[in-house]
Amino acid sequence: MKAVITGASSGIGESMAYYLNDMDFDLILVATNEEKLKKVKEKLKDSAKIILCDLRYEEEVFQLYEKLKNENVDIFINNAGFGLFGDFDKTDLDRELEMIDVNIKAVHILTKLFLQDFVKRDAGYILNVASSAGFMAGPHLDTYYATKNYCLKLTEGIYEELRRRKSNVHISALCPGPVDTNFNRVAKGKFTIKGADKDYVAKYGIDKMLKGKLIIVPTFKMKLTLFAIRFIPTKLLLRITYNIQKRKTR
Repeated sequence: MKAVITGASSGIGESMAYYLNDMDFDLILVATNEEKLKKVKEKLKDSAKIILCDLRYEEEVFQLYEKLKNENVDIFINNAGFGLFGDFDKTDLDRELEMIDVNIKAVHILTKLFLQDFVKRDAGYILNVASSAGFMAGPHLDTYYATKNYCLKLTEGIYEELRRRKSNVHISALCPGPVDTNFNRVAKGKFTIKGADKDYVAKYGIDKMLKGKLIIVPTFKMKLTLFAIRFIPTKLLLRITYNIQKRKTR
């Protein structure tokens, strides 16, 4: 079987590559950093194909699909993404638009194109890496939270369409809380609490995806948090979220 992972050069995507490799999947690893991709490839027990692609650019997203459409992909993982801390009126607009291109537009395009192929075969898995941020608004990390809301809700809608057809195609959303990756460095923030282990999150996400679970939330603590926020008034939740994110700013 064959799996494609975007954002495979570091973080959760890198850990997913190692875990799927241990499960004897053939891998196609996608990212922008060739040096890092080669280092990941060197650590795999089997050879993997690497593809350089900058998902900020729509034409490169479509080119990626053209390179992959005849590869008989069984699993497609939309993992690439990033955030940006700061009050909305002060953050860089160009960087936010790039975030929307990566976190929303690329996910949308690749999900649709691979879903169409999988539906024709009546087989395949899509895993969209969303976030616990997808369940709420995120003052001081506004655009990132909004993109993950999009990713989560898109995945949920598609899931129901497939379920109604009794399709053998499966789609899932991985929704971790903070994970110990370089996310905060890229977003220009810092951890205030210890993030979950990326290897654990990767393994948990893939295992649950293969069982057909829709919303995948690693760690009991995050499950409890997401349950609790259902009962917190919106304005109070906004204050709590703002204070948490504000403490991360450098």
